[in-house]
Order: sequence, then C-alpha cells, then structure tokens
Amino acid sequence: MKAGIVVFPGTNRERDMAQALRLVSGHEPQMIWHRETSLPSLDLVVLPGGFSFGDYLRSGAMGAHSPIMREVKAFAERGGHVLGVCNGFQILTEAQLLPGALLRNASMRFLSQDCFLKVENAGTAFTRGWSEGALFRAPMAHGDGNYNATTDVLDRLEGEGRVAFRYADARGNVSATDRRSNPNGSLRAIAGVLSENNRVCGLMPHPENLVDPDLGATDGVPLFKSLVESLVA
Repeated sequence: MKAGIVVFPGTNRERDMAQALRLVSGHEPQMIWHRETSLPSLDLVVLPGGFSFGDYLRSGAMGAHSPIMREVKAFAERGGHVLGVCNGFQILTEAQLLPGALLRNASMRFLSQDCFLKVENAGTAFTRGWSEGALFRAPMAHGDGNYNATTDVLDRLEGEGRVAFRYADARGNVSATDRRSNPNGSLRAIAGVLSENNRVCGLMPHPENLVDPDLGATDGVPLFKSLVESLVA
C-alpha cells in the first residue's frame, strides 16, 4: 500500500502515523508538505493530528486552504481513500470533504485521555478489520472535538450508515449525554464519519498510538490492517 502523509505547519502526529503505517504495512509512507501542488501515485492520503497553523481562525480552517488540499480533493473525487485523524478530521470538515464541524469541547477544556470507540459500520476499507459493534480503546487529545451537524445531516449520516465510530463506555454502552463515555459532548456520541462513497473517513481519537505491542496495546491495528488488505492490489 502506497500511503502519503500531509504535513502542515503545526502538525505533530505525522511520525506517529508513519510508524503505524510502517509497522502494519511494511512500507515507508511518503511525507508531503502542504505547499506541494501535486500528489505522487498513492493508494491512501492521511491528514494526521496536530495544530495546523496554530489553529488560527478555527481548528483546520487554514489547513483546508493549503495548496495540497486542491489535490487531496481531486484525489478523493476520483475515488481515492483519505483518512483524517484529529486535526486531520477538522481539516476534512473545513474542506467540505466530510459533513459537520468540530466545535470546542463541551467542557471548554482540552482533553487528553483514553476513550472507547464502538464500530458502527464494519463494511468499509477503514473498518472491516472489526465486526460491527466491536469496541476498542484509543487516546484522545483535543480541545475542539465536539462533533456537530444539523439534525438533517445527522439523520442522513445514520440512515446511510456513514457513522463509522461512536464514543462508548467500557461495556459498549453509548450515551450522548454521559460525559464519562462521551467526553467532548459530540452530538449522538459521534466520533468518526464517512463520505458518501465511504472512501473518506475522519475521526478524532488516535488509533495510530495503539499499534505497537512493545507499548502495551494494539487496539488500533485493525484500522491500518483493514486499509492494507483493502487497498493492496
């Protein structure tokens, strides 16, 4: 699988993402600076976490207007697979590659903690390594992760199976109002969503930080293994 990681000023998770892709795929991903105006031949484009452009204006707002994003949009329109994690998810919403917006956490505080995610749609290139309803742990580290959208958009996402992940408790129970299981207050406890063709996925927590058994957990491996198995010809 040929993967590229887009790096913006303020990105700080690109090496974590590269390590995860390397461990699972056995191949070194390419780093792509945000000012580039073309993409190499790739199977997957990843927008990693961090604070692109210092989160000025809004989280992800300036990153969405970087030169490379024109190419990322064109790549997605051609059916390419795009993954956005944390700030990458914020950039994808700002670029209108995914619906909704990531607002300030309900607590008005930066959250750095583990959370549990429940897999809602296990039939995509990002999720088929799990079964539907599977539960896994992932770290979150964000101040603007509160997923919001209009009621019509939320209903459409749910009706079309485009909610990829929801926040849950350790037993898999989902509650939009319980801050113990849904720490940032996301509407309908949504942690990750998919594009209409299921080829663009964004989520706030960081599965790339749980792929190395030497670090004590491999909960994030199924996402990357799913991509490798789906995208390698």
